[in-house]
Amino acid sequence: MENNDRIPEIFENCHTIAVYGMSKNPKKAAHRVPAFLLAKGYAIIPVNPSADMILNRRCYHNLKEVEERIDIIEVFRPSEEALSIVQEAIQRKKEKGDIGVIWLQEGIQNEEAKMLAEKNGIIFIQDHCMFKEYSRLFPES
Repeated sequence: MENNDRIPEIFENCHTIAVYGMSKNPKKAAHRVPAFLLAKGYAIIPVNPSADMILNRRCYHNLKEVEERIDIIEVFRPSEEALSIVQEAIQRKKEKGDIGVIWLQEGIQNEEAKMLAEKNGIIFIQDHCMFKEYSRLFPES
């Protein structure tokens, strides 16, 4: 099954989203998209080394610090940073056994990161907006 075909099951089965690169600025997509998902009932965990709180949630500096179980890592960082984020995610998965999905937002792509994630059993979605996909799949909600 192609990873993009798994998007509906990801939304249905994965409820805790660590947002890597979440913004404090409400005008940016890296703030608006997680705020939308929070309003839809998903647990949002901000990951941003330059913030302490975003959306009244504790902000972590990296994935290792996150205490909660992570289902999805939603990435709002440049494409060239995706590989190091995947490496960090794999390390965490080995230690804690979580992280089933890495989702690079629209406009973010990295084939090397994709191959590494998939080799380590992580579903990898790239160049898709979680807001747009959710809205497409669940238009009535």
